[in-house]
Amino acid sequence: MRRLKVAIAVITVILIPFRASAQGGGSLSGSVTYEGALPAKQELEISKDRMVCGAKAHYDERLLVGEESGLQNVVVTIANAPAGGDLKSLGSEFSLHQTGCVFKPHVLVVPVNVEVSIFNDDGILHNIHTQSEKNKPFNVSQAKYRKRIKTTFKASERVLVKCDVHGWMSGYVVVVDHPYHAITDRNGSYTITGLPAGTYQVEFWHEKLGRVQQEISVEAGASSVLDAVFSAAES
Repeated sequence: MRRLKVAIAVITVILIPFRASAQGGGSLSGSVTYEGALPAKQELEISKDRMVCGAKAHYDERLLVGEESGLQNVVVTIANAPAGGDLKSLGSEFSLHQTGCVFKPHVLVVPVNVEVSIFNDDGILHNIHTQSEKNKPFNVSQAKYRKRIKTTFKASERVLVKCDVHGWMSGYVVVVDHPYHAITDRNGSYTITGLPAGTYQVEFWHEKLGRVQQEISVEAGASSVLDAVFSAAES
C-alpha cells in the first residue's frame, strides 16, 4: 500500500501598504506550490456513455500541478475568522456543471443557505450524490431533460460530490459561513481581501495532500503574503 507523507513550509512577508477598502481592511495573498517531481497526468478511464463522456480525454483533477509547480484547488481559509464579514462578497450566483461527465468547477465555494444550481450539460442521465456529516445528503437523479436542479446547504463543511452513474466523477462543494476563503488557481495563487487587522490562523487544505494551519498578522490597509509548499513522497 502506498502512503502519502505531507510536509509544508510557509514564508510570511509584510509588503508595502496598498489602497485600503472602505472598511480599512487588509489583504492576504500568496502562492501554493508542489515540491518535487511533477506528478504524471492520470487519464480517467471512461467506462460508460463513451459517446458523450469520452468525446475528449479527461484527467484526474484531484492533484493538479502547473508548469511552475503551482498547486491548484487548494482551499485557503481563515480558521479564526472575524465576525461581521459579508457573505455577499463571495458572489450572488453559484453553479456546479456536469460537462463531458466531469464536475466544473472541481472545487466550488458556496455560502450557507444560498441556492446552488446543478446543471446537466450532457444530455444523458446523471445522479448527484453528496457525502457529508453536517448537511443532509443530497441524492437526486438528473435525467437528460432535467437541465437544472437547485439545492442549499445549511452548515459549513467540505461536501464530497459524486455521480452514481459515472463513478469517476468527483468534486467538492465547500460550504462556508464567512467570506474569508479562497481557492488557488492554476498557478497556485490566491487572494483574500477585506480582512480587519489582526492575527489569524490560516488553513491550507488539499483533498489529497491534507491540511495545515499557520499564523499570520494582517495590518489595516496593508498586504500580507503567505506562501505554502506541499511535498509528497511515497513510502
